[in-house]
Amino acid sequence: QVQVVESGGDSVQVGGSLRLSCAASGPTVCRYDLTWYRQAPGKEREFVSGIDKDGRTTYSDSVKGRFTISRDNTDNTAYLQMNSLKPEDTAMYYCKTTLRPPGVAAWLCSGAGSNYWGQGTQVTVSS
Repeated sequence: QVQVVESGGDSVQVGGSLRLSCAASGPTVCRYDLTWYRQAPGKEREFVSGIDKDGRTTYSDSVKGRFTISRDNTDNTAYLQMNSLKPEDTAMYYCKTTLRPPGVAAWLCSGAGSNYWGQGTQVTVSS
């Protein structure tokens, strides 16, 4: 059973900062990619930032230079540090985890390639 739990959302003023957390739990033999998405009212869900099992990071152009993603591999938790927040950052932020096989005995992670989503955490930026 894989679970994804987001936390850290809040209401802040323009220019403020927040740190979101995403904790993924499941089969210990698997490794976990962690990716943040967001969805504003009336808009489609969009990619924000991701960090793979090896720590490689990616960012959308809209957050590059303002957001920083990191992870703690001891408990498969990703952190999204959000600085210089803008009203357009207002959205529900969702975390997705993708199971990846371990370096050896890949067959042990039978769910490799599967995606799991959390329930989301709300970020509201007001001027």
